[in-house]
Amino acid sequence: AVGVLLAGGAVACVGTIGFIGLIAPHIVRTLIGHHVRRSIVLSSLLGAVMLVLADTIGRTVLAPTEIPSGLLIALIGAPYFLYLMYRSNKSKSV
Repeated sequence: AVGVLLAGGAVACVGTIGFIGLIAPHIVRTLIGHHVRRSIVLSSLLGAVMLVLADTIGRTVLAPTEIPSGLLIALIGAPYFLYLMYRSNKSKSV
């Protein structure tokens, strides 16, 4: 609960684009495990790619208008964090 509150506070202060900094390391850790050197580099690369893709999609989906990239990142990040919470609760109950 404290972690969720801290993450929510960080997103509220920085904005939803800062949410990438919370999402990317979790995705990388899920993909490659706990390799610290690799995960730092891959987290930064994944975060950059996610932001560029979100911005590109936001600019092209509704061509005359733009969808904020932070909104698209939040649409990706919120379900992913819910999945992580579900998975961690499931493993603790077994």
